[in-house]
Amino acid sequence: MKFTGAIFDMDGVLFDTERIYQQTWHELAAEREVELASGFLQAISGSSGAHMNQVLEEFYHISDGEALAQECMGRVRQKLAVHVPVKEGVHEILAFFKEKGMPIAVASSSLPGQIEANLENAGIRRYFTEIVSGTEVVHGKPAPDIFLLAARRIGCEPQECFVFEDSENGVKAGFAAGCATIMVPDLIEPSTEIRQYCTRICRNLAEAQKEVALRK
Repeated sequence: MKFTGAIFDMDGVLFDTERIYQQTWHELAAEREVELASGFLQAISGSSGAHMNQVLEEFYHISDGEALAQECMGRVRQKLAVHVPVKEGVHEILAFFKEKGMPIAVASSSLPGQIEANLENAGIRRYFTEIVSGTEVVHGKPAPDIFLLAARRIGCEPQECFVFEDSENGVKAGFAAGCATIMVPDLIEPSTEIRQYCTRICRNLAEAQKEVALRK
């Protein structure tokens, strides 16, 4: 199989921001005197849109998950305006794809403005051909919509694209899109179930770069 493009999730893959989101979710829970059940981290990670709203409504015992999601995003934006922590191996793997002439996209559940700001603040915006936000698709992860759109935007067939994801919802979305999905776990170790959806599981993007170099 010849691979012609690469698609990256953002939070937890390019940037060490999942911890900031989790901190903020727990701040919001404490303010509402809600104790988040143990399955919250796995349920919320990598989700977006209606699916995210359903998760929030279930765990926070509220009727409007969208309002809470917007409040969380606003607080995280303020925190990331100060500092965007870049994950290990990011610059190297992006430079690798750029050298090979392969178009690169970000496919993130975050808002378009937040994606742009993070990439600019981290000094890596120049590597990306396209930016795709979860706001542009009807069905968020774990549905494949965002990766199918990203592949189309960079002019590649989904099966010829690498997808880099850290969450189980994201991995399921990449697999459903038909992409070669490489999981780079962040806060959650891969479950036995999710392994069947992964082309490879790598400890970090430096290891993932070695994997794609072999497959390219």
